[in-house]
Amino acid sequence: MRRSLRGGKCYPGAMISTSDMEKGLWIELDGDPWQILSVTRQTPTARGAALIVKAKVRNARTGAVQEKSFRGGDKVAAPNVEEKEVEYLYADGEGRHFMDQTTYEQYCLSEEDLGDARHYLTDNLSLQLVMLDGEVLGVKLPAAVDLEITECAPPSKATGSGQTKAATLETGLVVQVPLYLERGERVRVDTREGRYLQRVKEG
Repeated sequence: MRRSLRGGKCYPGAMISTSDMEKGLWIELDGDPWQILSVTRQTPTARGAALIVKAKVRNARTGAVQEKSFRGGDKVAAPNVEEKEVEYLYADGEGRHFMDQTTYEQYCLSEEDLGDARHYLTDNLSLQLVMLDGEVLGVKLPAAVDLEITECAPPSKATGSGQTKAATLETGLVVQVPLYLERGERVRVDTREGRYLQRVKEG
C-alpha cells in the first residue's frame, strides 16, 4: 500500500548530465520516473568517440528493470520529486512500515518498492521517502548506516594487507570485512556501494 505525502522538500524538474549519473538518482524516461540502480562508464577507444554511460534503471510504477545506454555529456530530464523525513518502524506481511516524524502518519512500502534499500533498514532509522505527484516512489537512505555482525568466521591475526572475510549483518546483507572483526561487533556500511567502511566503537 502506498500513501500520498503532503509537504516535504521539493526539487524542481531539471536536466541531469549523463556524466553525473550515480546510483540512487531519479530520471524521467518516456514520461515515467526511473531510479538508477547502478552505473558503468565505458571509455572510448577510438579517437573522437564519446564516453558511453550504461545504467541499470527501475521503473517506479511498474517495477520493470532495464539497461539503458547514454552518450556521455547528454542531458536527461529529472522528475519533480519531493522528500519527506520519516522513521523506519517494522516489517510485516504487508511490507515495511514508516512514520512521518512530524504528523505521525504511517506509510507502507513493499519489498519490491524498496529494492536493495531493505538491506539497510533498522529500527528507528531516520531516512527520506521520495514521492512524485502524491505517489510514494521509494526511499532515500543516509550515506552510511551502522549494522551488527551476526555471522562470520572467527577472528584471525593474519596480517596480509587487505585480507577480508564475508560477514552477514543483522539485516541479511553480506559484506567483506577485515579478518580481526567478530560476531556481535558493529560496522559502518556505505549504502550506495554496499561496502564496509569502518568498525563502530561502542560508547
